[in-house]
Amino acid sequence: MTYSFSPLIKKGDSPIVLAQPHGGTDVPLSIWDRFNSVGQALADTDWHINRLYDGLLENASVIQTPVHRYVVDANRDPADVSLYPGQNTTTLCPLTDFDGRPIYRDGQEPSEDEIEERRAKCHAPYHEAIAEELERVRQKFGVAVLYDCHSIRSNIPFLFEGELPVFNIGTNVGQTCAPMIEQITVDACRADTSVETVVNARFKGGWTTRHYGTPETGIHAIQMETAQRAYMFEQSPWAYAPEHANKTRATLKSILSQLEAQALAGALSSASPDR
Repeated sequence: MTYSFSPLIKKGDSPIVLAQPHGGTDVPLSIWDRFNSVGQALADTDWHINRLYDGLLENASVIQTPVHRYVVDANRDPADVSLYPGQNTTTLCPLTDFDGRPIYRDGQEPSEDEIEERRAKCHAPYHEAIAEELERVRQKFGVAVLYDCHSIRSNIPFLFEGELPVFNIGTNVGQTCAPMIEQITVDACRADTSVETVVNARFKGGWTTRHYGTPETGIHAIQMETAQRAYMFEQSPWAYAPEHANKTRATLKSILSQLEAQALAGALSSASPDR
């Protein structure tokens, strides 16, 4: 295959790095033509995720992949090992959508060789960019905080029961960041008493958070999974809802501003998670 996807990188002057693995909608034609109508709907996109976070922390670095998660999921283990054993989930190169429906026409699913090619061409460059940016930031500030930006539809019975809370924070049960980072995030979310916040529930932090979150080395990571009803309409054409979004953005801005302030003040330099 001749396609390639370079990650989109905005280098900032802050200890905060925003990762956005699921906002891309690019699909090579050679793959698009093999999707069925379910796959071509691209319904499981983190719609408007860049817009939701745009401008909340002007100096933050931002790393995005333009490729759609149906091509290759940049937040999955490259070895395709499930982080949620026994639970429904999707794979490195998904064969179904979040409702468990096939996304390929019969007989058009990728081979093992193709999966490896997609990993090498799309997944690996994205993570090389993240690793390089985290190291650059750590060298400059002595600490780096990777904030993994996600969103998802509020109701997906295949993945979880009932309606998802608005704010779903993941730190792999406190292992990927200093306790202060988790607490700042939780407190900012729970300041809005009109919505529900949970920590390390259905979403404990995906591969990105777990892979990079090594507080003992000065790199902290936390995942925020936001229910899409908090900022958009959850049906096609997936329109942005400014009134809802502005309220949610205020919470997210509070989180990022506080994390940056603590990192710049040196409060995270010697912090490590409870073991």
